[in-house]
Amino acid sequence: MSTVAESARLHLPTSWLGVSSLAVGSFALVTSEFLPLGLLPDIARSLGITTGQAGLLMTMPGLAAAAAAPLSIALAGRVDRRRVLLVLLVALAVSNVLAATATNLVQMLAGRFLLGVAVGSFWTIAGSLGPRLRSGKEGVKANAIILSGISFGTVAGVPAGALMGDLYGWRMSFWAGGVLAAISIGAVAILLPALPSQNRRGVRGMSALLLRRKARVGLMAVLTIFIGHFAAYTFVTPFLNERSGISGPFLSSLLLANGIAGFAGNILGGWISSKKIRLSVIVASALLGGSALLLMVFGEHPVAAAIAVVFWGLGFGMVPIAMQSFLQNAATDAIEDMQAMFVSVGQIAIGMGAFVGGAIVDGTGLGGALLFGSLAAGSTILLMLMPSASSR
Repeated sequence: MSTVAESARLHLPTSWLGVSSLAVGSFALVTSEFLPLGLLPDIARSLGITTGQAGLLMTMPGLAAAAAAPLSIALAGRVDRRRVLLVLLVALAVSNVLAATATNLVQMLAGRFLLGVAVGSFWTIAGSLGPRLRSGKEGVKANAIILSGISFGTVAGVPAGALMGDLYGWRMSFWAGGVLAAISIGAVAILLPALPSQNRRGVRGMSALLLRRKARVGLMAVLTIFIGHFAAYTFVTPFLNERSGISGPFLSSLLLANGIAGFAGNILGGWISSKKIRLSVIVASALLGGSALLLMVFGEHPVAAAIAVVFWGLGFGMVPIAMQSFLQNAATDAIEDMQAMFVSVGQIAIGMGAFVGGAIVDGTGLGGALLFGSLAAGSTILLMLMPSASSR
């Protein structure tokens, strides 16, 4: 009788504070992952390495995250998911300490590798918990709250880290990342209930997902939208500098506006996904692709360019929650497995996007990357209009 009562208690809807504790964790992860972006020259000088070598600080977490996503399913096994999340957040704290105290490239990369493992595994576990923490359509809202940490980390966390690095040195930024990790550990430990594993399939469950038509379409859509976005957006700043004549404070303000629009996009994406899941992916892709096309055609006009960049942020802000909702709907009985596939494919697509975009820019110029991004977004819309996108 006590066992039955305990099981029932564990499956009661979690408080919104409990859901928000995962948003705190996602905020700490995203802020830590992108901290080096504004600090690479200072880090390179301090460690006595080239700027190119410092770029490995961004490459390493992505590669580690792509590998960690599926491996976390196998290694976590039947361990309570709350305990797994706490271990991963401890790893995040350690990674920031290693980075803050690094005296050479090897120690720095070790910290960034550990961060990548935490990122890939955390998104696999936490990203699948929305429907479990809140039932029905509230599961989509729970996912949106968890993912809001990404947008908030991009809008507020990363610029704050760069500012702190300018004022107090780059090491202080990583120490701040460690403090954020400690706060997230406390939030999850206090607010999140026990979450016994419901995964009995292990890694085999992920390969089985490829037999489902809707799942295959969804994963193909992840590739097209992420490759397209990162192939184009990676080169938005040089495009704005060269074609639009936008630089300095105006550029900084515009990129901040893009981030704020992304935060709004997260909310909009969650709202549309709770009503029409396929429509949310289509709207996000249309905004992203249309903005890239607008920027390519009218980019010489600063006002038009600014409008395009803001709407681009709105569209891409919708993408994570829209794609996640679609994929989870395609595998309601294997959400954790699908989340691992989403994280792994997404991280690979991010790396491929930057590589493809660079090749296009070298071959055809900056406008070519924007055109590719627009066409890739259009391909995502076509995938969502396929009959198999509405089937199982």
